[in-house]
Amino acid sequence: MPARASAVAVALICQLTGATAAAMSAEEFFRDGNRLFRDDLYWAALLRYGQAAEAGLDTPLLHYNTGVAHYKAGQYIRAGESLQKAARSPKLRQLAHYNLGLSAYAAGDSDEALRWFRYARDQGASEDISNLARTAIARIQRGERAEDPVYQQKVAEQKERDIFNFSYFASVGYGNDTNVFRSPSEPYIDFANPNLPLIVPVVQTGSYLPYDLGAKYTINTYRFEGFYAAYRATGDYYQDRDQSDADEFRHELRIGNEYVRRKDDRKREVFSSFRFAQRDGVYYDPDDGLPRAVGGVDIGKRMNYTRYGPDIRFRQRWGKLGLGAVAKGYLYDYEDVEVVPSYDHEYFLFSLHTQYSFTRTSLLRITAEKFSRRYSDRPSFEPDGTQPIGNPGVRYDYIGLSLLARQRITRTMWFGFEYERVDREDRFAGYNNYVRDHYEFEYHWSPGARFDLELSAYYRNYKYENAFAFNNPALPNKTLETARADATFSYRITPRLSVSLEGRFDDFVSNDARIQYDRGRYSLGFVWRQD
Repeated sequence: MPARASAVAVALICQLTGATAAAMSAEEFFRDGNRLFRDDLYWAALLRYGQAAEAGLDTPLLHYNTGVAHYKAGQYIRAGESLQKAARSPKLRQLAHYNLGLSAYAAGDSDEALRWFRYARDQGASEDISNLARTAIARIQRGERAEDPVYQQKVAEQKERDIFNFSYFASVGYGNDTNVFRSPSEPYIDFANPNLPLIVPVVQTGSYLPYDLGAKYTINTYRFEGFYAAYRATGDYYQDRDQSDADEFRHELRIGNEYVRRKDDRKREVFSSFRFAQRDGVYYDPDDGLPRAVGGVDIGKRMNYTRYGPDIRFRQRWGKLGLGAVAKGYLYDYEDVEVVPSYDHEYFLFSLHTQYSFTRTSLLRITAEKFSRRYSDRPSFEPDGTQPIGNPGVRYDYIGLSLLARQRITRTMWFGFEYERVDREDRFAGYNNYVRDHYEFEYHWSPGARFDLELSAYYRNYKYENAFAFNNPALPNKTLETARADATFSYRITPRLSVSLEGRFDDFVSNDARIQYDRGRYSLGFVWRQD
């Protein structure tokens, strides 16, 4: 770090502010500690600061000076502990965050240093400190290291250990669901089978426990390339035993490699993996929440599946211009139920995107993609809405084009807008052709070093060319509109522990009443991350 950075690190050492509630002996210890610090006698200064604390002095400035003295003495963990206490003071917060970055950097943790430097950069108390933080961030991102013998020794000691990296996260919470089974809100006549009486859905509310667990192990065998294995498990567990059919659990294992190389304003990233995923849940009837049945045979496991296949992603950036591509192919193996056709199918996707940053605060991205779902056992629809068993398997081909724009308003606030148009072709008779228009808005704001607010919302309109409501040719063409709004507010209790408040609202509107519903989900949870 430059000499000016060190000067800022000790800028407040020489400032003597009165501790109005402390005894004179404590003030004297504090002043003597400052004198010893100015003479580069850091251990002696720490002794005096400790004596000041024992005498009753407990001020943010004492914690700050103690933290900087620990930093100068090479005790980076203790420096961090004292500086975090000092950061509770609004007057010292920005400077304390900057020095926390210095301590983490000296300890060899660049990721942690970047996090603290960004906190210091994004606060407006002192533009000088913000500029120093920007310089530190740029130096770290360019891979430059300070000529610090202590740090270099630390790197040498950890070089062998850093070949292997292990990270994990865990999120658990408690939530409320206003429509557990996605039930239609109004009674309706099932025109797919009009001989049935009026159907009166039962909308159920309930509480649930959401969880999200993940871990990743990386072996960095080459300078720019590493191999990894990652696992993630998510799910919802409903508290009412009568609502256990709504429980859902998902698992995914990824094995692959990562290639990342930076040079000046150029950056290349290549990610490849093989993925294996599993989904477990109940195929329930939304009208009553009970497992579905056909002819008295339970088909509640019909929608459980395993998914596996390769996934390759490429990104290249040259200054303001960026290009990228994605290719993946999955096999979906659904649980076999003899009385109904299987949902087994193949999924292929290829996409290209290009983006351009007009300024440091604005970005425009264009994406084109083509993907397909090819079912082996699910028969295609005839133009009259029937689905004879002897028909070829369903094949849907999709072409999508999207435009994404993002604009940063301040250092801690940005918003984005996306429009996407997807054209689906039913390759047999065109019955399920549609055009989907997607509009999405997103907003991010960090009102403080510990706070984050995320807002997003989208609206989708499906235009079916040939499909009928209830698949009944006596009815008009099927209509479908969907909307979703998400809000997440999080607070970082510690650098690794956060508390999060989340809310989601879904609204499905269609002239096929079987798929029309609205639903709200709200949860409070805790997240632990270990990088």
